[in-house]
Amino acid sequence: MFLDFSSYFWYLPVVLLGACVGSFLNVVIYRLPLGLSVNQPKRSFCPLCKNPIVWWRNIPIVSWLLLSGKCADCHAPIPVRYWIVEVVTALLFAASWYQSSVLTALLLFVFMALAVAIGWIDAEHQIIPISLTWGGSAVALIYAGFHSELLHVRDPAAAHEGPWWTGVKDAGLGWVLGFFGLWSVVLLGKLIFGKKKIAFDAPTDWQLIDAPTDSDPVVFSCEGEDIPWDDLFFRKSDELLLECTAIELNDTAAGQGLLKIREHEITMPDGSVHRLEDVKSISGKVTHATIPREAMGMGDPHLLGMIGAFIGGFGVVFTIASSAVFAIIAAVLGRIGLGRPLPYGPFLLLGGLAWIFGGWKLWQLYVDWLSFR
Repeated sequence: MFLDFSSYFWYLPVVLLGACVGSFLNVVIYRLPLGLSVNQPKRSFCPLCKNPIVWWRNIPIVSWLLLSGKCADCHAPIPVRYWIVEVVTALLFAASWYQSSVLTALLLFVFMALAVAIGWIDAEHQIIPISLTWGGSAVALIYAGFHSELLHVRDPAAAHEGPWWTGVKDAGLGWVLGFFGLWSVVLLGKLIFGKKKIAFDAPTDWQLIDAPTDSDPVVFSCEGEDIPWDDLFFRKSDELLLECTAIELNDTAAGQGLLKIREHEITMPDGSVHRLEDVKSISGKVTHATIPREAMGMGDPHLLGMIGAFIGGFGVVFTIASSAVFAIIAAVLGRIGLGRPLPYGPFLLLGGLAWIFGGWKLWQLYVDWLSFR
């Protein structure tokens, strides 16, 4: 055969491709949460001095090391995240190539790129970009129409049985199981954990702290606890309710009573409404508070749906179980207490990766054990 894809020669271009994709993913990870275009400007730039980075200072993996992790113009530190993303993406591409056929590896390249981008964005901002999950789901469904080997890692022969739409059906069922399975958890969590009511022993100081930069959230600070805005408001109907004995709006006394705060507006006890962007400062003393909260955001069902479209229904079940284990381990090692927010997307993705890189064998052992019994 003219092209021997089993040759070790192919690992070099695969690793280089992964590093280059990782370099682009750094652009996505930085710009997407800020609402910036990933295409304009086309050239990468320093987040601090905004100077464009010339191509010879933007070579994946190598440039960060040669520049000692600093911008060549303003000498500001470049986060090690940029280097890690490029290395991790390159290694994931190599691992995908090692353990899969060429056609399956090409699909895995897409999954790995999405996993790195979505996982890192969720870890940093607790946001899962729905545009990426929808795009990934579409790719997986279309690809399953002519090559569904990734959906049948437990039985590769089944990937070549039946008409083309069989693969699309299996990918679609994986998406449905992933999305609606986790969506039910979100609804149940909203019913159980949707509101946290606090009664203070004495009037307690609170304030809204404005974001220092456009990329940082507004913070609700009360009794030594700072809660970012994104952790309070998951949907338009969410309200932060404060029963106040004193309120100061823009450094002026504004009475007392029930204060209603939504994501973009504040309703005073007298019924007047102020847009959040027009409020320079607001603080006061609170006796009772009702804080909205979520057990899980709606981005997670979309993410698990995408994972299901890539790896199928059995993979979804394994992903749910293993992600819970990964999350518990991370919470214990990170000493994250109950009630503290923990982005769940990275653990769902770790569960999906575990299935792809051998977790399906554990599942098969479990199924065989049940059959033996």
